[in-house]
Amino acid sequence: MPTLDEIRRALDAREPRTLPTRGKSVAGVAMVLRGDPARPEVLFIERAKHPADPWSGHMAFPGGRVDPGDPHARAAAERETLEEVRLSLADAAALGRLDDLEGRHAGRPVGMVISAFVYHVERHAPLAPNHEVEEALWLPLSDLLDPARHVDYAWPRFPGRTLPGIVVGHPERHVVWGLTYRFLEGFFETLKVTLPRSSIGSRGKP
Repeated sequence: MPTLDEIRRALDAREPRTLPTRGKSVAGVAMVLRGDPARPEVLFIERAKHPADPWSGHMAFPGGRVDPGDPHARAAAERETLEEVRLSLADAAALGRLDDLEGRHAGRPVGMVISAFVYHVERHAPLAPNHEVEEALWLPLSDLLDPARHVDYAWPRFPGRTLPGIVVGHPERHVVWGLTYRFLEGFFETLKVTLPRSSIGSRGKP
């Protein structure tokens, strides 16, 4: 597993892909690392279930839509992280940016561009999830490369099909897939590290 310095250098060495935002909504998320530079942990949230949220109950990075008062997606990512888990990124080390991704729901574009920004925080401050977050958890970044954590995730909207997923907590609840999985895939590709794969017969693109 690359160290924090190697992660920073890898992100600095490439220009992230940005997507056009004209006519689309924009969101920003924060991939937050903490602790030991040789073995950092990464933050995930379990989104609270809400009928109006297309990503209700999903595992994700903290973040959300750009509000009128946000000058850009990075500001939205930092504001939402503070609101959702009471973690301030004001003094965090900004390590870089990942490629933008197009938001999808049930495999279809939803007219949204999501930008992801990578940070490192040194302090192990307690988290305080708000009403939008069911649970927040930290996981050693290296654990994401454990083949035993990689599963075929069956999403009810795709009967008979499975998607690549990573178990980051309770196997019945805490599975990273879809958008957040795609961000992790891009993050590790930047580091020239390939995520393990399960034997997946048919994949969708949520």
